[in-house]
Amino acid sequence: MITTRRSFARRAIGPAVFLLIAAAFLLPRLVVAQSYASGQPVWPAFEGWEKNDDGSFSLVFGYMNDNWEEQPNVPIGPDNNIQPGGPDQGQPTRFQPRRNRFMFRVRVPKDFGNKEMVWTLATQGKAQKAYGTLRADLQIEDIDIMSETGALGAGTSNPEVRANKAPVVKIDGAKTRSAKVGQPLSLSTVVTDDGVPRARPPQQPGRGRNPAMQPPFRLTVGKSVGLHLSWYVHRGAGNVTFDPEQIKTWEDTRPGANSPWAPFWSPPPFPADGKQTVQVTFDEPGTYVLCARADDGGLTGDEMVTINVVR
Repeated sequence: MITTRRSFARRAIGPAVFLLIAAAFLLPRLVVAQSYASGQPVWPAFEGWEKNDDGSFSLVFGYMNDNWEEQPNVPIGPDNNIQPGGPDQGQPTRFQPRRNRFMFRVRVPKDFGNKEMVWTLATQGKAQKAYGTLRADLQIEDIDIMSETGALGAGTSNPEVRANKAPVVKIDGAKTRSAKVGQPLSLSTVVTDDGVPRARPPQQPGRGRNPAMQPPFRLTVGKSVGLHLSWYVHRGAGNVTFDPEQIKTWEDTRPGANSPWAPFWSPPPFPADGKQTVQVTFDEPGTYVLCARADDGGLTGDEMVTINVVR
């Protein structure tokens, strides 16, 4: 019997050991093949269209940067243009890492009909296109945006959330400023919001296995709700430093990230008067467009300022 058991054990353990060794050998290659810090393209994305009160429409675009760190800068021109009516239709030239949804809108007239608005974006020597149309099945509303960005679970909502209105952000002062390389510039904002959705208590790690280290279990990304403000670079080639450090506006899902999509993240207390000030410093001359984005976790409101930076 002992001989039989040992023989069976060898037969059973042998394939298992082989599979473990094979997995250990292949897994790093699979991870590397799916995650990149740099060197990958950016994909423009058409998110859908919205109907405006005056009868016109807004075509909504975003993008997917396959890199986790590199932020390509693609100036307006042949490699970054939207037609017809372009090449400049307000699209970004600085592309933040990973998925960035619902980043800008292009307004088209009520008689746009069956035409297409095409965003062409070339990175890493590859040109990609996103086609904006008024196809009936591509219409989006606020509830769709909240679902896609992860504020709601897949297919869920409630009357309070459906009544949510986007926060409004106003930048104090002129919308065009001047600054010098290396000298901090102060930018102040005022944000108003309806208080919906209400911030949930921050999720806490449980005992035993850390939930943050578990594979995703949702069909969509998950996002913590609660009002916060973030600045990011919409256009401009040089490095830009914000003080204090800004909450990320892109879907950084890694544990510990300063991101609404990261496990256990919760929004910092928001000033009662809605006022916030940030110091911004540029390391190269040029023209920059900075965006202040107010985010209640479900919907966002943007305002931009242009900064002409000299030495």
